[in-house]
Amino acid sequence: MKIITETERLIIREFNLGDVQAVLHFNTPEEVNRFTGDAGLCESLIDAENIITDIWLKEYQAHGFARWAIVLKETNTVIGFCGFKKETRIDGVDIGYRLHPDYWGKGYATEANQACIEYAKKNMDLNHVLGDVVHENTASANVLKKLGMGFQSQYQEMGFEVDRYEIFLKD
Repeated sequence: MKIITETERLIIREFNLGDVQAVLHFNTPEEVNRFTGDAGLCESLIDAENIITDIWLKEYQAHGFARWAIVLKETNTVIGFCGFKKETRIDGVDIGYRLHPDYWGKGYATEANQACIEYAKKNMDLNHVLGDVVHENTASANVLKKLGMGFQSQYQEMGFEVDRYEIFLKD
């Protein structure tokens, strides 16, 4: 279990197969996937295991990074994911996050992803990071803005207006 970084309240680490139940738990609520295009992709422990094995573990091997687990220090509970993904669809690196609704509105998404950005500046060969958010998802847009990301453009995808934000990590 590789720890990436820590904050006062959170541990950011790589996912492992011990996280199957947690991955199912934070992906199951309908409101979590309302704006992601991922609805229905994680409805069983097998689906969660496949996400860990076929996506995250493979991306750690191929790129050295993928989405990372957000662990609440106080309870040692995996509450969601954060971090980067090499996204062929956008020909770049995307920052993303997903939390179980029980943990919304507490600053965890901002805290976790700010730690990821600081980690990337010091330890990763990343210069440019994108963040896409459905226009009406103002809470997620606010997280991207708090991370220092600036609005770049807007486009249509899957029936949504999507706002693209960006940040440059190197001077």
